[in-house]
Amino acid sequence: MSHTLPSAGPGTVAPAGTPKKAALASFLGSAVEYYDFFIFGSAAALIFPKVFFPDADTNAAIMSFATFGFAYVARPVGAVILGHFGDRVGRRKVLMFTLLLMGASTFVIGCLPDFKTVGWWAPVLLVLARLCQGLSAAGEQAGASSMTLEHAPDNRRSFFTSWTLTGTQGGQILAALVFIPVLALPDEIKYGIGWRIPFWLSAVVVIVAFFIRRTLHEPPAFEEAQKTAQISKLPVADLLKAHWRDVLRVICCAFIAAVSTVFGTLAISYAKTVAGVDGTTTLWLVVGANLVALGTQPLFGRLADRIGRKPVFIYGAVSSAALTPVFLLSLESGSIPLMFLAAIGFFSCGYAASNAVWPSFYAEMFSTKVRFSGLAIGTQLGFLMAGFAPAIVAAMGGIKPGGWVQISIFTAVICAVAAVSALTAKETFRVPTKQLGLK
Repeated sequence: MSHTLPSAGPGTVAPAGTPKKAALASFLGSAVEYYDFFIFGSAAALIFPKVFFPDADTNAAIMSFATFGFAYVARPVGAVILGHFGDRVGRRKVLMFTLLLMGASTFVIGCLPDFKTVGWWAPVLLVLARLCQGLSAAGEQAGASSMTLEHAPDNRRSFFTSWTLTGTQGGQILAALVFIPVLALPDEIKYGIGWRIPFWLSAVVVIVAFFIRRTLHEPPAFEEAQKTAQISKLPVADLLKAHWRDVLRVICCAFIAAVSTVFGTLAISYAKTVAGVDGTTTLWLVVGANLVALGTQPLFGRLADRIGRKPVFIYGAVSSAALTPVFLLSLESGSIPLMFLAAIGFFSCGYAASNAVWPSFYAEMFSTKVRFSGLAIGTQLGFLMAGFAPAIVAAMGGIKPGGWVQISIFTAVICAVAAVSALTAKETFRVPTKQLGLK
């Protein structure tokens, strides 16, 4: 289920069709980036404990989830570096770089030797490649959201920027669909060459997205800033001087992203370990919920353009907290239809609201000259919670019988932090793009 991108409408002046083109480029770029990112998450839950940590016994799952989290350590560093260049030399150039870096690091993961071949060098090399993925991801969503927002008409900014995160859901769907046949392979093939194929396939989709993205121009707001010499020499310094409260606010709001890793990574392991649900079924749950989210997220984006960013975002946070135990208990029910209904309610009709709106909600807190940096640094520091959520909850006993309680409490706390932080923000849906972030 999807939506056709409408024509631009009134608002920020841009060449005909540019908002749609920017949204499409963001959608495809994010889909590629997060296909790469999510196949690592699937492999961390289902493959890597046996391939890279076979001597770690019961700690293999925790160590595997920790490698998933290492990317989130690199992301704040990447946010500072890529945010600087995104605000200095342009959104488009940085987005081209992030696309290539993600594709290369993902392909390399598929080529890594396993533990039996090189011992502990195998997980070390895995972590290094994962760090490169993290550096790339640090700039992707911030750059794509900034570019799309600055191309969009004032009255449709949330709708157009929602396609950045809708692309992320597309990437997660593709990652799950590619992994489903891998799980059906015999163990000697699955843990040998089989798991590597999804990582190698990333090279194909990166090339396609590269040629689409390279045709996009810089947004009018950034080009105007270049012409009027309003480009910041040190964006991070200007950001912390004028917008430090907004950065803190985005960090806390961005905790909401942990809901995605609870759903797409932790729940897979919980379902397999505690409820005895096979990996193929849980991946189909991810596919189904994300397919519905392809339709609901643009709708939430449109709603935020009518009633504001804050109520839609807060609804998403509160409903995610409320529906987490419902989803987890459905995994123990043995009823596949119930699992699908719970997954769609939790992810597609709950979390999707916050997920669709945050690109515009966060980006509109900052002015053009520091928007990339503010969005990148704020989100990536907040996303640390998402990155280590599986390892934290696993260490708390969340993937043991009765662990749905720990997972639900953890999710409720991070959702509460996000919702309260959003309440303190200024509502910006009626503010013209040129006036955003101005004190």
